[in-house]
Amino acid sequence: MKYMTSEEIREAFLRFFERKGHRILPSASLIPDDPQLLFTVAGMVPFKPIFWGKVEPVYTRVATCQKCLRTVDIENVGKTPRHHTFFEMLGNFSFGDYFKEEAIEWAWEFVTQVLGVPEEKLWVSVYEEDEEAFRIWNEKVGLPEEKILRLGKEDNFWGPAGPTGPCGPDTEIFYDTGYSEGCPEGEKCTPANSEGRFVEIWNLVFTEYYQDENGKLHPLPRKNIDTGAGLERFCAMMQGVYSNFDTDLFQPIIKTIEELTGVSYKTDEEKDVSIRVIADHIRAITFLISEGVFPSNEGRGYVLRRIIRRAMRHGILLGMNEPFLYRVVDAVVEKMGKIYPEVARGKDMVKEVLSSEENRFLKTLRQGMKIFDELVEKKGRINSQDAFRLYDTYGLPLELTLEIAREKGVEVEVKDFDRYMEEQQRKSREAMEKVEFAKRYEYLESLPEGFKTEFTGYEHLENEAETILIAKENKPLEEAMEGDRVEAVFSRTPFYAEKGGQVSDVGVMEWENGEGEVEYVFEASEGIIVHRIKVLRGILRKGQRILLKVDRKRREATMRNHTATHLLHAALRKVLGEHVKQAGSLVAPERLRFDFTHYKALSMEEVKKIENLVNKWIMRAIPVEVRYTSYEEAIESGVIALFTEKYGDVVRVVEVPGVSKELCGGTHVRNTGQIGLFKIVSEESVSSGVRRLEAVTGFHTLELIRKYEDVVTQLKELLGAGESEIVSRVVNLREKIKELERKLSRGKISEEKISERKLGDGTRVFYGVFEEVEPKHLGGIADNVLNREKSGVVIVFSRFENKVSLVVKVSSDLVEKYNASMIAKSIAKELGGSGGGRKNFAQAGGKHPEKLEDVLKRLEEFLR
Repeated sequence: MKYMTSEEIREAFLRFFERKGHRILPSASLIPDDPQLLFTVAGMVPFKPIFWGKVEPVYTRVATCQKCLRTVDIENVGKTPRHHTFFEMLGNFSFGDYFKEEAIEWAWEFVTQVLGVPEEKLWVSVYEEDEEAFRIWNEKVGLPEEKILRLGKEDNFWGPAGPTGPCGPDTEIFYDTGYSEGCPEGEKCTPANSEGRFVEIWNLVFTEYYQDENGKLHPLPRKNIDTGAGLERFCAMMQGVYSNFDTDLFQPIIKTIEELTGVSYKTDEEKDVSIRVIADHIRAITFLISEGVFPSNEGRGYVLRRIIRRAMRHGILLGMNEPFLYRVVDAVVEKMGKIYPEVARGKDMVKEVLSSEENRFLKTLRQGMKIFDELVEKKGRINSQDAFRLYDTYGLPLELTLEIAREKGVEVEVKDFDRYMEEQQRKSREAMEKVEFAKRYEYLESLPEGFKTEFTGYEHLENEAETILIAKENKPLEEAMEGDRVEAVFSRTPFYAEKGGQVSDVGVMEWENGEGEVEYVFEASEGIIVHRIKVLRGILRKGQRILLKVDRKRREATMRNHTATHLLHAALRKVLGEHVKQAGSLVAPERLRFDFTHYKALSMEEVKKIENLVNKWIMRAIPVEVRYTSYEEAIESGVIALFTEKYGDVVRVVEVPGVSKELCGGTHVRNTGQIGLFKIVSEESVSSGVRRLEAVTGFHTLELIRKYEDVVTQLKELLGAGESEIVSRVVNLREKIKELERKLSRGKISEEKISERKLGDGTRVFYGVFEEVEPKHLGGIADNVLNREKSGVVIVFSRFENKVSLVVKVSSDLVEKYNASMIAKSIAKELGGSGGGRKNFAQAGGKHPEKLEDVLKRLEEFLR
């Protein structure tokens, strides 16, 4: 076989299928437009609506090289030759066009003739009941019967994803690596009985059945082909290596890791595992951040953070105790940047975000080391639960804990560590794995085949429609009674379904002898709009003609905020730079929220510039233009693609000429002047490398101004000042408050300086000397002491301005025994002054603070 680079294999695959009449489409985003998935996990994900029959295909033959990401088997990454988080999947697809014969023959042609793989190195498997596939392989391709394995449903049958849905048999092509380990003694080695020798390089799925509720299979009217081949495995095969990590996709990255760590690859298996983990994870990290995913504690950001921290932990095992991952990014960009320009464009941002996250993690790790020391000091050892806590909360891998323990001569118990780890992994999988296809809306299967809701909301806010489906608790109903809350699908609707950050419309619906409230609207599947409604009066029946009315005031406020979001995005890129990218948004009637990539907080000056720019565009009343075009043409025209919906589909471009051009399915004003005044109300950090702005428009800006006016009016009244004097009055008040706080803190400190002495009769005497405390505060200190102690004599002194002051206070139960006034006078006389007061409270002063020490020694004398 001739050596081929990854670039050559990728290009050969796409060009081969282009010659076979396939439309070559670019990779979809790693972030799917699918609420059921965190990431694009396979090449077929962008085509799910087509496979499910919810959308008609624009092209019946398609081929792609799709970016994919999976974390289900992340613990195996680095330990095996072929487990990865990020990978590329080559695939060819047929939507009701060609079927088994062409799919099998073309796959064989590509592998044997284009790649030049010797036939003797190839095996295949088919579903045991799929005679057609067996016959094609045997008779058409000419593969010997003994090289065609018949396997069961578990190995060679795909789907359905839920209890019902599309499914079908598949066939797999295996490559014989010649690796002899794992073959049974005395038997011929085959893909069915060996581990590691035969590598599955291509899977061809024949989606030809629909499985019903009883598990019965029914032929589909339109049969589809879905194939997937891992580029990394093709590369290993064509480059004559056993491990994917030895291919040109990984070797430049591994060389960079060797240079940074000073550790050579393939010299120590434990260290090799760490190098492979870092090489794999840095690809996933680079692609995720370049697509606008940032480290956080939920959703995709949580997955990214776990990947970063796992890579860093392996870096620590290689001796890296400072940020280093961000320095490996260049190697990824160098290899992948020409194929995927987004990673080249986002390189600086990726490094900035990654460096920040590495520093944050190292700080956490240092806390872990502190906890380690505290545990050892307290217990003298580390048990399994402690070791797991150090790993899970503070990022100390068990290997690192053991190494530190060895250095310090500390015993570590590890027998239950795996149990804690398995439990954590189970919880993590439950949190991170999302089912591939929606099971919640099974009632939608009762809709007519190919049904789609007609959306009229761009042009109209009310229209008549037919009630197509009513459901409650996932079961279809014939009717909904008064008071019922149900989900309903209508033939057409003006209600915008929540999507792309824009909240759903709400409103009302009317029919003969009945009415209802539309509380929420969502798109359950491509083109199927579901309304959550409450029946307020009458009975809603399936087939009922109804009138749907959107809340106009709420919709118009939402439209103002959505168009303002586009202007804000454009202003941010103009003021801060082209690196700014949308990282999330909320478009609601009362406010808009916009998350964007930026590495530091905005200054007040930058906020003002952004506000001025947006308001300038608003005052020009620029017409907002909407047009429909192909995805490719839209991108070529310079559109910012924030959310790509699916391949080949006609996309909607919303343009404010000279300002903004974005792909968007939301509702917008007709010209920017309808937005009204735009005002930013807050700016904050969301996560590392991501900032958030909140703003208001239109009447909500007016409400905000009125609220500010009310505050100013109240301040004028409270301060008795004119508007221009408010700030200076507040500054003066602030200084007075600070002074009072200083005095209060002195009082608090004073209590800590109180000492106690017990007289012969059991009376408790509390005394203390303070520096530079004004005499007027001594009474309060004495009160605090007696309030706390209840019974006793309190004598407190203060050296203040070269004099001495004192206060004596006697509790009510001791006033017959001790006289505060007489005590104060006798002490004052000793200090060169005078004083007096009542039996329970007295004050005095003197000119000789230097005699205080002698007075304190003789306190009992003065009390007698």
